[in-house]
Amino acid sequence: QVQLVESGGGLVESGGSLRLSCAASGSTLEYYAVAWFRQAPGKEREGVSCIGAAEDSTCYAASVKDRFKVSRDNAKNTIYLEMNSMKPEDTAVYFCAASSSPVMATMVRDMSGGPLATQYGYWGQGTQVTVSS
Repeated sequence: QVQLVESGGGLVESGGSLRLSCAASGSTLEYYAVAWFRQAPGKEREGVSCIGAAEDSTCYAASVKDRFKVSRDNAKNTIYLEMNSMKPEDTAVYFCAASSSPVMATMVRDMSGGPLATQYGYWGQGTQVTVSS
């Protein structure tokens, strides 16, 4: 069973950048799809990005497309989310999640093109990201 730990959150000014990491233990992530979700206070959880077992299989919510980039380093058993041109509305707790059905997980999207939470069974505890205006 895979355990996930997010890191890299913090406070950044509007227009700045952050890189989140999702480190796995207990199993190799090489055969999992991994996704990033976020939840702001008082709002529903939102799918942000996903990456399949093959690094060229990715998805992005419309709100982050062209600003965020997801990648994986299988040697380090870690997934990254590089966030650029950040906006105050990016403020949220960010979670990574893994699916042992990578093809299905990356194919099934929500209305905005991001990952769908119901496809992912393993979740981290989250890391806070705050973007100041």
